[in-house]
Amino acid sequence: MAPRLRRRRHKKSPTVAPVVVIPPTVVTPLPLTLLKPGPSIDAHGFFSLDSNVPGLSQLILQKLNMKSYEEYKLVIDGGIPVSGFGFQCPQEMFQRMEDTFRFCAHCRALPSDLSDSKVLRHCKRCRNVYYCGPECQRSDWPVHRKVCQELRLVAVDRLMEWLLVTGDFVLPSGPWPWPAEVVQDWNTWFSMRGLQIDATLNAILGSHAMTSLWASVGRPRPDPDDLKGSLRRLLTDVLSRPLTLGLGFRVLGIDVWKTGGSAVHVIGASHVETFLTRSGDYDELGYMFSGHLGLHVIMVGVDVSADFLHSTSASPLEPGTIQLSGHRSLYHDFWEEQIETGKIAYPDMVVAFHPGFHASLNLMEAWLPTLLLLRDYKIPTLITVYSHQELTASLQILVNLDIHIIAYGANPFTSLKPEQVYSNPNKQPVYCSAYYIMFLGSSCPLDRDN
Repeated sequence: MAPRLRRRRHKKSPTVAPVVVIPPTVVTPLPLTLLKPGPSIDAHGFFSLDSNVPGLSQLILQKLNMKSYEEYKLVIDGGIPVSGFGFQCPQEMFQRMEDTFRFCAHCRALPSDLSDSKVLRHCKRCRNVYYCGPECQRSDWPVHRKVCQELRLVAVDRLMEWLLVTGDFVLPSGPWPWPAEVVQDWNTWFSMRGLQIDATLNAILGSHAMTSLWASVGRPRPDPDDLKGSLRRLLTDVLSRPLTLGLGFRVLGIDVWKTGGSAVHVIGASHVETFLTRSGDYDELGYMFSGHLGLHVIMVGVDVSADFLHSTSASPLEPGTIQLSGHRSLYHDFWEEQIETGKIAYPDMVVAFHPGFHASLNLMEAWLPTLLLLRDYKIPTLITVYSHQELTASLQILVNLDIHIIAYGANPFTSLKPEQVYSNPNKQPVYCSAYYIMFLGSSCPLDRDN
């Protein structure tokens, strides 16, 4: 899928930008000396690129001036690589990042596979997919024409995300002027934030940061409506997770006004949920539940970013505050070490964004103890998936485990930013958290009576 970014609160030098070229299935990697038992979905995703485009993982490392995947992981986790990673200027950074997408979408040829007389050129319509020659492009057109327009949006969003990383695109915030029950989806959310969003988008369109971005990327600047559309899609991508948590609170009936505050555990967390994430990123969840008595969001996963690892505490939360912390572990191990020992209170809700247990036997084996734990302890749980196909497969697995499904369907707060499949660019793009499943306890009557 297309590269993913998380945003910074403070600007940093443009020489630090590895996150821009990471497929969303590739999540925060850890140095080998820090790896815990269990499969790492970031490693699984990175090396799976080669199954469709042989050599693509090495091309990415080469363009990032990295010698190995371990070094790649170290950088994404906030470490300093041994080799000469980095870029001399924004123009070089954007060019090298674009080079990681350069392979023929039809025959899968990399630049190194071509003769001197051939060069990879992108589709002039979407400026996203590359071909080694007119013959491959003509042969691929029946497939590519179905996604060309959507991939054009992906190409713009991929560049515009840099404004989130640098902190130049600051999202609108503040208490909700409408009653929370009125805000049921993105349409009502955008209507509620209307004037505030218009002012924000107009300001960023006229900013030096926007001018500098498009002067550095080596392609024409899109028209204002296209840029505004991209900023809106990016906004939904950032806010989809906190608002999806809020959807779970609503449907599962979580009492966020109870004394001592409420806790939600985001399990299977990776760099997507934790790298460059700050507490303010979840402010919208607090505004959704005005008057709440404190919300603690704990990210748990073997790939939690190192700079997100904060100590967790069972102490009561301050009313109206949102606290974020992280723990690097498989969730069933975290449960034994932290919850059963009384160091951390039981969660009010557990959430897994794109757990992917349907995708491989190894991932399913890693998730099975956690799924059974959540079932047997009757923990209200929400998971999200990318597509209807994943929804169907995940539901079947949960039903086979005798898990009681409460609700499932299309997520009204899905990200509106299309995600391109990195190594298969003409596959239909997907959207983060497009569907949800909520479950509670077991579907076996005897278990529910206990």
